[in-house]
Amino acid sequence: MEISAEDISLYIKAGRSTTLEWLAEGSSLDTIASVLTGMANNQGGLLLIGVVGPSPAIIGVKDQNNVADRVVQAALAIEPRLIIPYPQIVRLNDRPLIVTHIPRGMPHVYSYDGRFLVRQETENKALAPRDLRRMFIERGDLSFETEAAARASLDDLDWEKATAYARHLGVANESGVENTLLRRGCLNDQTGRMRPTHAGLLLFGKDPGRFIRSAEITAARFNDDTMSDRFIKQDIIGTIPDQLERTEAFLRDHLRKGVSISYSMARSEQYEVPLEAARELVVNAVAHRDYSIEGDCVHLNLYRNRMEVISPGGLPGPITLDNMKDERFSRNPAIVQVLSDMHYIERLGYGVNRVFSLMRERSLRAPQFEDTPSMFKAVLFNQYEPNQAELHAETPSLSEFQGMYKGQAINPRQESALVFLHTGNTRITNKDLQAQYPDVHAETIRRDLADLVNRNVLKKLGEKTRIVLRTAA
Repeated sequence: MEISAEDISLYIKAGRSTTLEWLAEGSSLDTIASVLTGMANNQGGLLLIGVVGPSPAIIGVKDQNNVADRVVQAALAIEPRLIIPYPQIVRLNDRPLIVTHIPRGMPHVYSYDGRFLVRQETENKALAPRDLRRMFIERGDLSFETEAAARASLDDLDWEKATAYARHLGVANESGVENTLLRRGCLNDQTGRMRPTHAGLLLFGKDPGRFIRSAEITAARFNDDTMSDRFIKQDIIGTIPDQLERTEAFLRDHLRKGVSISYSMARSEQYEVPLEAARELVVNAVAHRDYSIEGDCVHLNLYRNRMEVISPGGLPGPITLDNMKDERFSRNPAIVQVLSDMHYIERLGYGVNRVFSLMRERSLRAPQFEDTPSMFKAVLFNQYEPNQAELHAETPSLSEFQGMYKGQAINPRQESALVFLHTGNTRITNKDLQAQYPDVHAETIRRDLADLVNRNVLKKLGEKTRIVLRTAA
């Protein structure tokens, strides 16, 4: 990473921070090592040597080679050795500075002189035991998924599911099932006593949430581009495979169609975002989230203009937003392997690339990602690129009807019913709506229309399922 004098000047003007520190030329190896350790255990950053004071003065360094060697020795004194780019010499105001870049996403948890430090604002503080354990898990030095779950026994596993999985792999006998789970990291052999691991409970447990709190997905559909107090929500619990099946059903029910309906009532089978891309993001979220984080779950939010999947825990180990399309690293390799065996996930790790391709094929905006230490967010936008806007030119929507349904929690099928009635049709029946959604169960269609009747949006005529707009008499 080449850093210019202009960049350095801007960084200094912004001031010391979690990712920027400056020191005088005479700073000790201990001081340098502490800064390097703290940044490596957080988001990385820059260390500038040759700048002093709270109101920074650029004084430069006289012995450039000596200072650069001291930085290298400080990095080698860290445990494990901190492998970072060699310090650069950058001239600012005609004075040489020694600039050291600590990349984001370092692969290990680092200590200096027995202390595990983390950079917090302008200080390097000792990690609390709980935070230290979490960091070990995040960076792959410890494995939460293969730890034996406290208070769990073999009776807490659904052995029918485990046996079906083992048979899928070609295992026929009962002892082979147990050995298969042991090899896959779903059981832990503690001094001869088998106990389920966190991964085992998440994949085959009778009640995973009893042992791993927040191991669930909260799915919601909002009518607008932001959260509101009117929405459709579903809490999806159970094993990871169960959650994936139920979440796909939620997506099928609540994703709008890309061109949902035309004036001629022609129906398109395209969802507002590619279903495969949406499914891939959900699978990635449950497979790679940090299950050691309590108090939050995976969130699937469908808005009018986009879909968001938010999972607890930032990107694991050496993965960053810059390299995530190319690097291969998993926080939960045991879970990934089993989901791969079940054909939910491609273990080669090309899922992100596939999402980009699917969005590009539909001329939709590229996926967007956001990474923080506590969460990872993936976003799929359903808008077409500007040169494709004409594809929606003839697609009516509720927004055209004078905002009369603003504030109503209306799902995509109900919206199609209302559009149908506003575009030259005097009535709608269950059969009419079913024709637009042939994959949706008839009872769901009936409930959708009944809900609009109960809310006085529509009016039922006679004993047959003929339904009209409330204003149509």
